[in-house]
Amino acid sequence: MYLWRAVDSEGEVLDALVQPRRGKAAALKIMRKLLRKQGYAPTMLVTDKLGSYGAARRELGLSAHHEQGLRKNNRAENSHQVVRRRERKMQGFKSAGSAQRFLFIHSAVSNAFNLQRHLISRQTLRLFRAEAANQWHVATSAA
Repeated sequence: MYLWRAVDSEGEVLDALVQPRRGKAAALKIMRKLLRKQGYAPTMLVTDKLGSYGAARRELGLSAHHEQGLRKNNRAENSHQVVRRRERKMQGFKSAGSAQRFLFIHSAVSNAFNLQRHLISRQTLRLFRAEAANQWHVATSAA
């Protein structure tokens, strides 16, 4: 199974999808899902050198600038690391569905708690962390 992950320029996970193949159909599926969810087309697309991204972009008619390169998609690759660690601890996911469910929840939680600390002051960081902790407390106490 392959993990397809879309990350914005600030490192927030937009969407994740588990697919059995890395072909054009899988790339089309994640791109359509993102376009539907975001509501607008991106201005720039940064990927690795896999050819299915370009084929999917052409089929969808996206006019976004497409940058491909060895280390240009490091934001997406770095966001995989946490998932890989979790997968190792769990000795692999039991099915694609369980992996998809985990990724859906994990990306929402990590987006709430993962802040770009170099862009904000320490006082603002404390306020954001306290707000995130309060939201987490409300969400977990309601369940």
